[in-house]
Amino acid sequence: MATTPTRPERTSLLPRMRSSELWSYFGPAFVASIAYIDPGNFAANFAGGSEFGYKLLWVLLWSNLMAILVQYQAAKLGIATGKTLPQNCRDRFSRPVTIFLWITAEISAMATDLAEFLGAALGFYLLFGPRFLLYGWSKTEILLVAAVLSAICVFVILLLELWGFRKLELAIMGFVCIIGVCYAIEMLMIHPDWSAIAFSTLVPRLDSKSVYIAVGMLGATVMPHVVYLHSALVQPRVNAERAETARHKYLARLRHLRYETIDVFVAMNGAWLVNSAMVVMAAAVFGGHELMNPIEDAHRTLGPLLGPASALIFAIALLCSGLSSSTVGTMAGQVIIEGFLHIRFSIFLRRLLTLIPAMVVIASGLDPLKILILSQVVLSFALPFALIPLLMLTGNRDVMKQFVDNRWTHWLGWLTVSVITVLNVILLWQSFT
Repeated sequence: MATTPTRPERTSLLPRMRSSELWSYFGPAFVASIAYIDPGNFAANFAGGSEFGYKLLWVLLWSNLMAILVQYQAAKLGIATGKTLPQNCRDRFSRPVTIFLWITAEISAMATDLAEFLGAALGFYLLFGPRFLLYGWSKTEILLVAAVLSAICVFVILLLELWGFRKLELAIMGFVCIIGVCYAIEMLMIHPDWSAIAFSTLVPRLDSKSVYIAVGMLGATVMPHVVYLHSALVQPRVNAERAETARHKYLARLRHLRYETIDVFVAMNGAWLVNSAMVVMAAAVFGGHELMNPIEDAHRTLGPLLGPASALIFAIALLCSGLSSSTVGTMAGQVIIEGFLHIRFSIFLRRLLTLIPAMVVIASGLDPLKILILSQVVLSFALPFALIPLLMLTGNRDVMKQFVDNRWTHWLGWLTVSVITVLNVILLWQSFT
């Protein structure tokens, strides 16, 4: 009796779209996206929106397109190789090049940690500082106490990983949702010019006065430390794969990459909408008036203009941004040092070490907001040293096998690096002339 031939097994292994399975893959890009709406973004976006109105909205659109491509590439490298970007750099590049890349990565990580930790302290200060000022406390004393509270909160968030990495992912996703809801409410309180918003989003405009803030907004949006981190965030799911053959392994990772692509698209566009809302809000409320201290001036002015609820929502969003992004920055720092140097390093020790620069800045009385914006410019300069190795690796067939970049993806990646480099050169030229 003849038997009916069965359908090849590989058909059932091809990637399929199932909502329940898709949700289980959501997380890595959302963890990375918190760095795109960190306190540095608050400072850069409110500075840009208040001084230049809607003029720089196009920078956020371009930055978001770059962010989608870059985060997709970082995730693809991690999924295809089963290693992080720093680990791949250590395996493929010479020792001197690896050390140089590690130094630039550490500079970006330290600039990030400083900005995010200062942001968390400012969030506590805006929420509770005015009351302590009435009792005779100085601003510096309140910020130091706020910094200690921020450190404690970050340690508690990091402890979630002891109960499983998924718990930490969900906590960060919760912070992202809170920030998004806060700005959705803020947008309902203002009456922006939507036609001007659409025009400024689609039509690039840049001059010598706005280039510094534009580069700061770019550095605050496409951040180098999460390029390294995203390649590590996908590893728990890669390690959980069970593949009997090379074919099974390829199909499992193809499915993983497809879901991660959706994760990246949703998370990055969500971050773009939040960033755009910051600029729109600053432009609508403060347009044409340069804020000497963008975050504090914005918080102080929002209450009388839009009501106390607006100022409270602003402070809550900043605090959530600072705490969550500081947590993500610490995770990125651990990935960088362990990957490039091949050493084990406690994530809690990393948090303690990165606490020192922020405490020094606060204790010295330096303006935290100016430090925030400066840190974002530093990040923009460090970005090519993360992107160039990434593109070299994802374009290498020996490294990526079947997942190697196609021609369009490869050239779009190099175009991204070129745009960032040109903006940095313009900033240097302006600074020295």
